[in-house]
Amino acid sequence: MKHLSTPPYTLPNHVKLVAPPMVYISGEEMTHYTMNLIMDQWIKPHVDIANWEFYDLSCKARDDTDDKVLSDSVSAGKRVGSIFKEPTVTPSAAQAKAWGLKKAWGSPNGAMRRGWNGITISRDTIHIEGVKLGFDKPVFFERHAVGGEYGAGWKSVGAGRLVTTFFPEDGSTPVFCDDRLLKDQSNVVVTYHNPLDNVDDLAHHFFTRCLASNITPYVVTKKTVFKWQEGFWTKMKEVFDTHYKQKYIDANIIPDGKLQHLISDAATMQIIRWTNGGFGMAAHNYDGDMLTDEVAQVHRSPGFITSNLIGKNDDGSLIKEFEASHGTVADLWAAHQAGKETSMNPLGMVEALLGAMSHSADLLRASASASPKAQAEALAKAERVTTFVTTLRKAMHNTFRYGQGTRDMVGPEGLTTEKFIDKVAWRLGRYMAAFNEDVTPSDIVVVPARSQQHVDNIDREKLQCLFDTYDTDKDGVINAAEVEKMLVDLGVAPLMEVSKLSSASSDKPKEGAEA
Repeated sequence: MKHLSTPPYTLPNHVKLVAPPMVYISGEEMTHYTMNLIMDQWIKPHVDIANWEFYDLSCKARDDTDDKVLSDSVSAGKRVGSIFKEPTVTPSAAQAKAWGLKKAWGSPNGAMRRGWNGITISRDTIHIEGVKLGFDKPVFFERHAVGGEYGAGWKSVGAGRLVTTFFPEDGSTPVFCDDRLLKDQSNVVVTYHNPLDNVDDLAHHFFTRCLASNITPYVVTKKTVFKWQEGFWTKMKEVFDTHYKQKYIDANIIPDGKLQHLISDAATMQIIRWTNGGFGMAAHNYDGDMLTDEVAQVHRSPGFITSNLIGKNDDGSLIKEFEASHGTVADLWAAHQAGKETSMNPLGMVEALLGAMSHSADLLRASASASPKAQAEALAKAERVTTFVTTLRKAMHNTFRYGQGTRDMVGPEGLTTEKFIDKVAWRLGRYMAAFNEDVTPSDIVVVPARSQQHVDNIDREKLQCLFDTYDTDKDGVINAAEVEKMLVDLGVAPLMEVSKLSSASSDKPKEGAEA
């Protein structure tokens, strides 16, 4: 039909769905440009967004308002409960000077996590049916959203004595924590703490999600050396044993009912080995940050994992903030500004937007009044949101499956940023009008080699040295035996039974090795 062949790809009698309240936080650079296109072509033709609240967290807006826009957006997120956030720029001192800012404004993440009583940051792999990425099955990760190095206080000091003392809130006797002599003339003193009150909430969120998705959960710490991390493991295990042990036995996910602990060192290796996926990990703030970067690389790039902050409101309801796990993609922005073609893959951002829309629908269902009529209306509105989210995800995923994706997925012949968004808009319009595809997409789409991605920082000389080291017979070819030795030496050799931790997952460090 003519109306489905030209933008906005909607039929004349098309009725928009009314979206529930949601907070939309905009950023800048390439991701902001791309999201503007997506909003104009994928969202606004089909969704009435009058109930959404918009806040601009660009550097200029934060500077112009002396960061009031940040506090306003945090307050709105707490009130509404569902938030989508575009990637933002945290300016360096040099950038602040170049852009004429009053100061180098800090990352907004800390204010958001405090304002929304952050519990955990859920980072999960994103999967497209029929497309081979990294992990075959989903990987879930919970990163404790508070505490650790990110909120640390520090001072540069000289030689002397350092005493750490805790003063209880109730005014009772102070507690001595540590006393040490600093003999070096130059030292850095760092103080931080790990709050544990909300670990129970993190545990319930983690174990509930893993159980629902048939995923094996693991708790990751370095408690063999960092004794202060024992409390995190203890609380996680208590919640599991009390509330979930029998459920995991019944589901045959953990047949013996024993929750497994992973030393963080072992976790880094298992992430590389367990490419079949189907596992989940929960860790402290810093460990979670590092390990999820590794998960992202195994699963192709940060654009293929989610980043969802889960907080808790005063009434016990969950506040959820959804964003991509990558930044503003400054290199593509520079190319765009120079008038060059770009091919921006928006998958991570769109999954975040769809997650926020889905949570807003869940909040609408939960807030419906007791009257049958009001409940029916709320459920009908929420179901329309759910249907749209499912349809848009299908349109986007199928565009990749048809080989019409961006260049990181398809190779040099992939679509530009603008053409990809237009192609998904066209497909979404057909799906919303209940039109079927003329041809079913392939069951398996061969994803191009990682050489199609940004790999300019690879040291080719060192790569050649590595090859030469393991090409032991110097015939210019690495055979199976040489590959095996290389993988064993690098510690990434695949194991025969990846579902079992074996000795690598033991709480005991290897004999003679430093933990």
